[in-house]
Amino acid sequence: MNEEERYLFDLQGYLHLPGVIDPATIERMNGFLDEKAETYPLWRAQTGNAHIEHPITWGSDFLELLNHPRVVPVLKELMGEYFRLDHDYAIFLQPGHGGLQLHGPKMHEPYDPLHFYHYVDGKIFCGLCVATFALTDVPEGAGGLAVIPGSHKSNFPVPDDIRMLKRSSPIVRQVPTKAGDCVIFTERLIHGTLPWRGPGLRRTLFFKYAPGALSWERRAYYQHERIDAIDAIDAILTPKQRRLLAPPTADDHRRNRP
Repeated sequence: MNEEERYLFDLQGYLHLPGVIDPATIERMNGFLDEKAETYPLWRAQTGNAHIEHPITWGSDFLELLNHPRVVPVLKELMGEYFRLDHDYAIFLQPGHGGLQLHGPKMHEPYDPLHFYHYVDGKIFCGLCVATFALTDVPEGAGGLAVIPGSHKSNFPVPDDIRMLKRSSPIVRQVPTKAGDCVIFTERLIHGTLPWRGPGLRRTLFFKYAPGALSWERRAYYQHERIDAIDAIDAILTPKQRRLLAPPTADDHRRNRP
């Protein structure tokens, strides 16, 4: 990160990176999703907090986001040289979706061993971090991703009526994006989804990364016998991508940096 990006991330808890995915790639990705949506209703839009898992298995355009050259250097600065993909999923919303309440770590706990944020001797140390990729435009006022800037450093819980979106509050900020943009934020940040009022579908991919020795998603890892999804991409994984999909470890595997 440059000096301004580092300042903004520390101040806000998130960083907006415009134009990470080029327009031609966005068109191909949405074309793939349009075809899927013709057959599978869940791919058109989800209800409640449902989502579709494992977008990195949907083809090379999606897989290349795993270690995107604009995103990886930011993640390295936030989590150190060795980190891993913890889990990934997609959320597609039709206009009228009611959104999701704001959420985040339990701020009143003495210490959260995964959702942490520290600044020590000029360096940021983050736990679980999220890279969200917008595949469609999210205009100002349309809803979608919302955050409480600076809440990653708060010492008190957010008031329940604000967290549950029962009343509007100026402390809650929508994050407008263009198709192809990426927003990186720490899971320590209070965040959620405002009711979707956009002119069409909202398509967003979520890639959640953790420091190499930590894990939030306990159900399965890509590089593990409990999950078959990796079979779809195993033959095309690069060494760096394969390392990003490894289970959590604190041994000298961490020397193999993404």
